[in-house]
Amino acid sequence: MTEPTPEQTVAEFAETVAKVRAEVGKLVVGQQNVLDGVLTCLLAGGHALLEGVPGLGKTALVRTLASALDLRFSRVQFTPDLMPSDIVGTMVLSENERGHRGFEFQAGPIFAHIVLADEINRTTPKTQSALLEAMQENAVTVGKTTHPLEEPFLVLATQNPLEMEGTYPLPEAQLDRFLFKLHVDFPNREELHQILDRTTGAETPNVQPVLDRNEILAMRQVARDVAVARHVQDYAVRLLEGTHRERKGATDLVKRYVRFGASPRGAQSILIAAKIQALFDGRFHVGAADIRTVTKPALRHRIILNFEGEAEGITSDQVLDELLAAVPESA
Repeated sequence: MTEPTPEQTVAEFAETVAKVRAEVGKLVVGQQNVLDGVLTCLLAGGHALLEGVPGLGKTALVRTLASALDLRFSRVQFTPDLMPSDIVGTMVLSENERGHRGFEFQAGPIFAHIVLADEINRTTPKTQSALLEAMQENAVTVGKTTHPLEEPFLVLATQNPLEMEGTYPLPEAQLDRFLFKLHVDFPNREELHQILDRTTGAETPNVQPVLDRNEILAMRQVARDVAVARHVQDYAVRLLEGTHRERKGATDLVKRYVRFGASPRGAQSILIAAKIQALFDGRFHVGAADIRTVTKPALRHRIILNFEGEAEGITSDQVLDELLAAVPESA
């Protein structure tokens, strides 16, 4: 049996992604960039943070995507009284058929392929730290025992940017574990009409699974094999360096308003996401345009503004827009 050519591999990859988009599109209107961002995280082995005001369909998008994938799905509603054991599980006293008693591990909702962490910033740092281990190590520790999580493992966390009362800002270490931070925007007028037609009618479309675990793991390997020329990779490195005020490529906004720039994990996120973006566009090599496309979702949550920047309402997206305009594609 002959190995498929790169062209065939890319075509098959794009066809599979198109099937997933079509299934999700049966229920979810618009939000194409958000869906592609979530798919990028799934195929890159990362996690996604979705930010948007209530009612924009963040939870519906995640649920619909889970229906289009033949994977285990769980949802955790984060609240201030949520404990780490409510997520990872706990040891419970049980009795076997012979009457012998002992402790056994009862797995929590984190033991799924796709975990929806709804309103993640409403729980305490102690509980957030339990999720942090799972996101970083793909395993959880209960007592002295470490329990691995089955791949693929994807955390899709949502947060509301408006209500700050009763919330706990995510620590920088946890934010850095998200491959992407995605903004869920308000739909336009035509999309609003489509939403009303689909949600107030008599019939609800049925979403069918079109992608299973083994196919996802195979697609991950295809993404890793996409070629990146050194000068394209250098473009990603120079963009990352530009987020640090003491580096040569720093722009005026960076020098004035940025306290800490993005970590090296940001460059890793840019590169693997750019490989998947190239496959989305039917190519087996990464171009500078792919780097530009993924830079903002990969870095916006990794830039820490200083007090002056926060006081003047500067956003990390503004900083990145200026950086993308200033840093040339070739050194």
